[in-house]
Amino acid sequence: MVSIYLRNTMITKSLYQSYRREIGNFAVNNQYFGGAVINATLDESGWLPVDTLLHGMRSKNLSIDREGLVRIVHENDKQRFSLNDDHTKIRANLGHSLPVDVELTEAIPPGILYHGTVAKFLEEIRAHGLKPMSRQYVHLSVDIETANAVGRRRGKPVVLAIDTSRMTDDGISFYLSKNGVWLTNIVLPAYITIEQQ
Repeated sequence: MVSIYLRNTMITKSLYQSYRREIGNFAVNNQYFGGAVINATLDESGWLPVDTLLHGMRSKNLSIDREGLVRIVHENDKQRFSLNDDHTKIRANLGHSLPVDVELTEAIPPGILYHGTVAKFLEEIRAHGLKPMSRQYVHLSVDIETANAVGRRRGKPVVLAIDTSRMTDDGISFYLSKNGVWLTNIVLPAYITIEQQ
């Protein structure tokens, strides 16, 4: 079990355009940042009891029932969350800042994957490659458009092409998350080229 402690983090309601977005972001904060908004406990696989999340949401005046939460999880365009079979537990599919086992299965990736970043990180990437940083894995995309969108979050995007075929030949493992993001532990500089700058 991983114990999660309440931090001084609040949801700013004015930032969200709709109630659904607000509720979804509340769940993101609690899953990705280890229960940053409510005092909660994730198990070793990153699961949080749905009742705990719903209670925490009610304590922040964000009232939603189990059915509404299930609908939000299933309608989320990025498929950020998973529910267990009986909908009693929820977890983030990836992006955890805590060491949890999200029960990934090793898979063979396409020959080339992409990573979105910005120019200010290129020197570090050229020297040391891509590292998970505060995440558990390096996140890779199947297409340039997605990598562009990821890079654009921080400024003018730079898209890196990753030679995953060579990496696989060299014995490096990859995992495919439930929401279609490819994951690996590290990408060394030898496997990286700049696709678009």
